[in-house]
Amino acid sequence: MSRRNKSRGFSLIELLIVVAIILIIASIAIPNLLRSKMSANEAAAVSVLRNMHNSQSVYSLQYSTGFASTLAQLGPGVPCNQTHACLTDELVGCAAQPCVKGGYEFFLTTTAAGAVVTNFTVSGTPTAWGKTGERNFCSTEEGVVRFQIGAAGPLTGAEIHSNCVDPAQYSALRN
Repeated sequence: MSRRNKSRGFSLIELLIVVAIILIIASIAIPNLLRSKMSANEAAAVSVLRNMHNSQSVYSLQYSTGFASTLAQLGPGVPCNQTHACLTDELVGCAAQPCVKGGYEFFLTTTAAGAVVTNFTVSGTPTAWGKTGERNFCSTEEGVVRFQIGAAGPLTGAEIHSNCVDPAQYSALRN
């Protein structure tokens, strides 16, 4: 009879030990998972900025009017034309800034006052600082992607051209 009582299942102590081990493993794995997700979001944001530069180059060659002045001009439309060039997806080429993709908000600004847009700045900032990313990025018509030096929070809006090219504020990404 004593043999049957012993083989009924796990004791409370054994179950508590298993739960404690699972919690320890989770406490190690979850922060690493969040850091990996932030790194992936930042890499995706850099990729979007590079694609925006390529889209701007195609737009400039295709329409011979300089660069697009809004993200919507690069975005999808029917038909594809100068106001909706179909060079980006609907997330990046949205109608109103900021356009959100992959945990980042994206902006496009220009300093052109005339009909021909001769420069642009695209910028990306995390939607939730410390959760979706920890770096602000920008790029101009020259195609160099830069990150903000000493950033302590997300951008409050689009970055301006002179700030993006200022080496005291932004440093070129090396990868």
